[in-house]
Amino acid sequence: MRTDVVVIGAGQAGLAASRCLVDHSIGHVVLERGQVANSWRTERWDSLRLLTPNWLSRLPGWSYEGADPDGFMSKHQFVEHLDRYRHSFNAPVRSETEVESVRSHSGGYRVRTSQGEVDARAVVIASGANGQPRIPGIADEMPSSIRQLPSMHYRNVGQIEDGGVLVVGASASGAQIADELARAGRDVTMAVGSHTRIPRRYRGQDTFTWLESSGILDDLWVDEPDIAKARRVPSLQLVGTDKGRDLDLNALASVGVRLVGRLVGLSGTQLQFSGSLANTIASADQKMHRLLTRIDRTADQLGIGATEDRPPSTLLPEPCLGIGLAAFATIIWATGFRPNYPWLEPHLLDRRGAIVHEGGAMLDPGLFVLGLPFLRRRKSGFIEGAGCDATDLMQPLLAHLDTVHAS
Repeated sequence: MRTDVVVIGAGQAGLAASRCLVDHSIGHVVLERGQVANSWRTERWDSLRLLTPNWLSRLPGWSYEGADPDGFMSKHQFVEHLDRYRHSFNAPVRSETEVESVRSHSGGYRVRTSQGEVDARAVVIASGANGQPRIPGIADEMPSSIRQLPSMHYRNVGQIEDGGVLVVGASASGAQIADELARAGRDVTMAVGSHTRIPRRYRGQDTFTWLESSGILDDLWVDEPDIAKARRVPSLQLVGTDKGRDLDLNALASVGVRLVGRLVGLSGTQLQFSGSLANTIASADQKMHRLLTRIDRTADQLGIGATEDRPPSTLLPEPCLGIGLAAFATIIWATGFRPNYPWLEPHLLDRRGAIVHEGGAMLDPGLFVLGLPFLRRRKSGFIEGAGCDATDLMQPLLAHLDTVHAS
């Protein structure tokens, strides 16, 4: 098969790219290893809702039109949202098609898949940032009596055996899972590493309303002094349920979650935790206050939003540097993901296996990537941001197609 563009992945980023290509009458195919929105269908827990309000689920030519714009779609509702989007412009999706390699071929690229080969003049990689779970080496030292699973394999409380649960990681996934387990009466300990604290609401509005109106979401990658660091910022400690409910460490402690420092080792039958929890907490609080100060400036300039007290400082838990393994029946690793692109040529990846790119344009002409954190703007990792990035990348993509055609 021949086409102008191959898009790899049929999540929000891949479908956004497809819609933009349709708008420009560019022939293309979208290759998806499973079904549309596959990771939302298969790699999320049952109760998950979006962190972003429904109104911020805009994509090129598409927006939320339901009755609850300030609510938060469940994962099932969001899958339906993307399914409707796909059918609204008849995206040419090939489901159950696994990509096996992408190689230069005859001035373009040959994409080998489980369903045959596709030749194209350009390729857009939109397979997402969540490759393989990043499980620390200490996991190999755990006794077989402790069940271990990455957060992407967690589904619900009923899946977890009786006994104590250690959740490793305090970003969005770890915080939400620990909260759900604790509210169900489970004995939960959380090992807290670097995290991004942010209130659900501030000055009478959902914080995302302020992030948009202040321009923070539209901060551009070219203006960021350390873009590599900005792209590694942990996901937000937020939950998309119970409007106005915060999900910071104070909230977790209030429902019984025991907070300890970062997991650093195993000595005999004792898990060891870092003594730097106070510094970690202070850093997260400080960054939150810097963000709220920027929001305050915007609110004051616009003359909107009631003055509101800042969220209280995070209460420091009693120091704990070790807990016996016998306290835990389950460990949930909410420790992020490693890049996973085995079908790309090595020179396109950095030493960690991540795609090397400049605002979405990869090293080789005609290769582009979408759906990564802070790809082109701070909101790139959110739904609408993927759509904005797709729109931006059409200009260099179309210029490349014109160059190839001319040659």
